[in-house]
Amino acid sequence: MRNASLLVVVFVLFVLSSFTPFIWCQDIGDDYNESDNPEVVPLFTQLIYNRISNLTSILSPEIVKHLDFCIKDLDADWNGAFNFSADLGFLANCVRKTNACPLGAHCPLAKFNKTTAACDPYNYQLPPGKPNHTCGGADIWADVLSSNEVFCSAGSYCPTTTQKIPCSSGHYCRMGSTTEKRCFKLTTCESNTANQNIHAYGIMLIAALSTLLLIIYNCSDQVLTTRERRQAKSREAAARSARETAQARERWKAAKDTAKKHAIGLQTQLSRTFSRKKSVRKPEQMKVLGQGKPGSGDALLPPMPSNSSPSPSSAAKKKEPSDLTKMMRQLEEDPDSNEGFHMEIGDKNIKKNMPKGRQMHTRSQIFKYAYGQIEKEKAQQQQNKNLTFSGVISMATETEIRTRPIIEVAFKDLTLTLKGKNKHLLRCVTGKIMPGRVSAVMGPSGAGKTTFLSALAGKVSGCAMSGLILINGKIESIHSYKKIIGFVPQDDIVHGNLTVEENLWFSARCRLSADLPKADKVLVVERVIESLGLQAVRDSLVGTVEKRGISGGQRKRVNVGLEMVMEPSLLILDEPTSGLDSSSSLLLLRALRREALEGVNICMVVHQPSYALYKMFDDLILLAKGGLTVYHGPVKKVEEYFTSLGITVPDRVNPPDHYIDILEGIVKPSSSASVNYKQLPIRWMLYNGYQIPPEMQQNAAGIDIKGTNESNLDAVDSDGQSFAGGLWQDVKCNVEIKRDNIQHNFLIASNLSKRKTPGVFKQYKYFLGRVGKQRLREARIQAVDYLILLLAGACLGTLAKVSDETFGALGYTYTVIAVSLLCKIASLRSFSLDKLHYWRESASGMSSLAYFLSKDTIDHFNTLIKPVVYLSMFYFFNNPRSSFTDNYIILVCLVYCVTGIAYALAIFLEPGSAQLWSVLLPVVLTLIATQHDGKIVKGVATLCFTKYALEAFVIANAERYSGVWLVTRCASLMSSEYDLHDWSLCIFVLITYGIVFRIIAFFCMVTFQKK
Repeated sequence: MRNASLLVVVFVLFVLSSFTPFIWCQDIGDDYNESDNPEVVPLFTQLIYNRISNLTSILSPEIVKHLDFCIKDLDADWNGAFNFSADLGFLANCVRKTNACPLGAHCPLAKFNKTTAACDPYNYQLPPGKPNHTCGGADIWADVLSSNEVFCSAGSYCPTTTQKIPCSSGHYCRMGSTTEKRCFKLTTCESNTANQNIHAYGIMLIAALSTLLLIIYNCSDQVLTTRERRQAKSREAAARSARETAQARERWKAAKDTAKKHAIGLQTQLSRTFSRKKSVRKPEQMKVLGQGKPGSGDALLPPMPSNSSPSPSSAAKKKEPSDLTKMMRQLEEDPDSNEGFHMEIGDKNIKKNMPKGRQMHTRSQIFKYAYGQIEKEKAQQQQNKNLTFSGVISMATETEIRTRPIIEVAFKDLTLTLKGKNKHLLRCVTGKIMPGRVSAVMGPSGAGKTTFLSALAGKVSGCAMSGLILINGKIESIHSYKKIIGFVPQDDIVHGNLTVEENLWFSARCRLSADLPKADKVLVVERVIESLGLQAVRDSLVGTVEKRGISGGQRKRVNVGLEMVMEPSLLILDEPTSGLDSSSSLLLLRALRREALEGVNICMVVHQPSYALYKMFDDLILLAKGGLTVYHGPVKKVEEYFTSLGITVPDRVNPPDHYIDILEGIVKPSSSASVNYKQLPIRWMLYNGYQIPPEMQQNAAGIDIKGTNESNLDAVDSDGQSFAGGLWQDVKCNVEIKRDNIQHNFLIASNLSKRKTPGVFKQYKYFLGRVGKQRLREARIQAVDYLILLLAGACLGTLAKVSDETFGALGYTYTVIAVSLLCKIASLRSFSLDKLHYWRESASGMSSLAYFLSKDTIDHFNTLIKPVVYLSMFYFFNNPRSSFTDNYIILVCLVYCVTGIAYALAIFLEPGSAQLWSVLLPVVLTLIATQHDGKIVKGVATLCFTKYALEAFVIANAERYSGVWLVTRCASLMSSEYDLHDWSLCIFVLITYGIVFRIIAFFCMVTFQKK
């Protein structure tokens, strides 16, 4: 810095002396004895000013060439140092040989010290041999570290270079000030104050932020709870109204049936009584008995005598039908009508002209429509229990049954082999799963049950697959139907910080058809909640590991409901009954059977089902170890098949448990059995005439298998392979598996499901609402993040002061490290905790872009608020010369940048590694950015985001220093290799880094998914 300041001084002196050799500020003899003449001084001053003004155009290119990095506006900075254009006092003083110091300096004439023979306080010596020579002004203008005696001291201001005035009360004067500045209101500024105490503003800002955080902390859940309570009241009122409507309709139907029976009996009795009398009045009598439609209000009236005719007086007294009679007639004409039975809670007013489901807008109308439909379905199910043959025919011809697109999956010789190891996971599996049927996949551990389901769903990677999978009899990709395929994973991947209803409703909105009315979507969700028995916990949070929510069985049912609400045509479930009690399992399977009635193809893995549960399945797929089929067919015929092999189920033993025990080798078949458990797959192939693999044909003749595992018959003998060869084979296998994973993630298939789900922007809106709710429920964690930032700002604002010598470089260095580290760690939570949820949702066809953008959009709240939280302590404890706005803009861009880096780390790395890298990167990169030795280090530093953040802070602060600080500013920027014009560039680079790392994070998110 010393060398830099000397260079600047030399250049400035060159400017002043190149073309004006007569300008000196010390007395060097009597060469210019007219300098004290008042009449001559103005002429000399004007002449020098004209010469310097003429030199501006000549020297400007040189100044820009050498000092452009520290001079933003040449005229402004030059005038700021000497004020040529407004006041020629500097030149006049220079002509008078008194002093010639820049503005903000205090350099009176020196006094000769006879003891040291030096001119105090500047410590320069008089020329030897010239006794008449006197001390002049300051002899050097350099940086503050080299010539701090020239600078006007802090707590005082210097309107001229020879006048020094203490700062008055209510004002403050920084070092090098030419005027005193008034302190802000609510600040304390005593006399001789170097800086104003603005802690009060910091305290006010802290109080405002704390109040806001407390409101969010305490009321975020309350806002959502209040909203949910209002919705629950509306929903309960609609449900109660629907139940009352259904009950009234059932009572009316019962009364109508009774009236019909009474009218038919009375008609039969009258016909018997008057059968002998053949009169012309019989048709009139029959007309009286049969007037109106059967079951109408008029038919319930007693018949008139046959010999009586209506008198004129009685005809005059005839009244119009009552409202009740009209309502009965309407129900008579349309038994399924809702007219007259939509009653609000609290009154019995009849609401007519109820809008249909597709015309509903209010939540109350939608819920009434949904619950009305559910009650009708319940009544229909109750009627279907005891139907006569004519009732079945009537139901088949008059009842409209909703059907879904059909997906039939057939597979032939399906074989999966693990790459690199030639180990069979599935072997020669042939069969078919059909719409409208519930198929159960059972078998011992290691039989490949989950692998089989994953193969059907197209989720297998890293394996070589052979055989055929036909969709509706055609060779098509299963991914073409993923919008109508539901896959329930074995783990309960459900958002714990959302309620049961919120989880189901979000899945329905994103995965149901975009043109389906909202009322029908609500009906679908309500039907699933009702069928899964989740009404009692619909408004309860699912819960996480830290926060208790619903029970494990209810969570499992929610996991299944996420796929049911999208109305799939093919529903694949991996152990949905694991962890459920018998009643919950029965409830779940009943719900699935109702889905099968609409044509849904359901296939599920089941472990140890009860006998009642086992009998509810239509088909059974029984697999042995190694992925070999033992049985595939109707459940009703499984015992018949095994009995033909000599395997009978003992009394009081559940058939599937007995078969699995045999396949495990725990239970041996009876002595009458013709096979052992290892020959059962061969028996099934022979039974169906399937082709037996060559390596298994030796077992087809009934030869006992001697301890050979069929799943490993093709295993490669690796004993004779060298270590290097084995290592190369493993590396090659891993590369192929990773390649298959990436290809699987980027697989694009045509949409053959004919379902158009909401687009990216619509899903972005849905994701935005969901993430917003999650953030509100995580407000306490956010409050802790803000509190840590407050403490960091207070500590750094107190300990790391922004010094004038380095323009605050040290304090801002600590700021960059602290803010980057804290904000980066907090941003890891956005994606690292939801990886499993994203993998499930993206596999079902939801938009990855909408998911990513919604997370990033909500995190912008932290990007805008966290800088304010930090600066509320750091800025008001330090009070640097740069404005609050400049510091805020830089911190916003820095937080935006590190948030993007945190996204990439959270998605690409495991949580532990991501946290470690988040701590190390800010510290290491900041240390590299502050090094200026060596080309390699400088090249690496240009890639560090911390360099640009620190440079922006220093530049914003340095350009506030002018006048006497000009040399110090140029020297400091030169030593740091900063450029005063690069503030906008630094901001642009930080934003660019944030965008680039977000693109990298999104690419990693869609590429490196679960294996």
